[in-house]
Amino acid sequence: MEASGGIKNKIFTWLRISDRPVVKVYRGYVHQNKVIVFGHVLKMSPLPRKKYRQNFWLNTFALLRLFMTQPVAGVTVKVSGIRQDVRHVTEQDGFFRLEWTPDEPLSPGWHPVKVDLITANIGPETPIASGEGEVFRAHATQYGFISDIDDTFLISHSADLRKRLHVLLTQNAYTRDPFEGVVTHYQLLARAGTDENAPNPFFYVSSSEWNLYDYILTFCERNSIPDGVYLLSQIKRFREVWKTGQNKHMTKFTRIVRVLDAFPEMKFVLLGDDTQEDPNIYTSLVSHFPKQIRCVYLRRVHPENEARTQAFVDQIVAAGVPCCYFRHSAEAIRHSRQIGLIEKAGIGQ
Repeated sequence: MEASGGIKNKIFTWLRISDRPVVKVYRGYVHQNKVIVFGHVLKMSPLPRKKYRQNFWLNTFALLRLFMTQPVAGVTVKVSGIRQDVRHVTEQDGFFRLEWTPDEPLSPGWHPVKVDLITANIGPETPIASGEGEVFRAHATQYGFISDIDDTFLISHSADLRKRLHVLLTQNAYTRDPFEGVVTHYQLLARAGTDENAPNPFFYVSSSEWNLYDYILTFCERNSIPDGVYLLSQIKRFREVWKTGQNKHMTKFTRIVRVLDAFPEMKFVLLGDDTQEDPNIYTSLVSHFPKQIRCVYLRRVHPENEARTQAFVDQIVAAGVPCCYFRHSAEAIRHSRQIGLIEKAGIGQ
């Protein structure tokens, strides 16, 4: 048995896979003084990537490792370091969502949070593992932004599964490209009606699964995409790699509704593309929240969907919400200036 365990440990070390319990804590947010944080408990998970080289085999292996996970259901996690006893039992896919009201309201900005995996015994509870993350309290700004990721600012070829897998398997977070001009547009939006000391909040809601969280976060940080909260899709196992990005898109509608409900006083701008269901979802959101949606942006990426998307654009505009269906980010920037969303003078054209 010891020899078998030793071989297993060597294989895991070579693969850079942890077989110890891990509490993965994602970026959360604060609304109406309530803190919401979420994450996963995993008993097998990939260790963070250390080197980024443009090598086909390294990139392929690094991507596949992100799906070498084993979620843990039915275990208890607890917020660490607060007086309230805030805990949650993980769901079937190891997911947890914790919500509480802190003793003192949090100031605007980012705040650290720690979550412990605890024993179920009555009495003193010794953490089995802990994970750290951040929660964001939005500044008192006029606007919030909800953006898709794939083919909205990150070139992904979502409409073609073969191309999407090829990019994921052969590139990495350092070599992937954003669309030209999109970073300038997002940085302008982050300061729309405010300044860099009190940036507008961004929520990145995607059909990409939680397996890609660190990958996406690294890409955004490297390319100066505004900081934000990520709301991704259900985690997948290794056998489901080929289904990446092919989630049930209506769960995306639900995730966006939660954000809109959490910030009823804020006007939101929706940013997406025409490769999948963004036009349909955003049209439904305009129908349900007409007073809360300031504008909709849809990137023109997939020619086969243009006629269908234009029909949704017409519905959005008919509802009284400006909508820009654009091919290049320069068009979106001009539109943002035309409707007074961003200043007419500033960086970008």
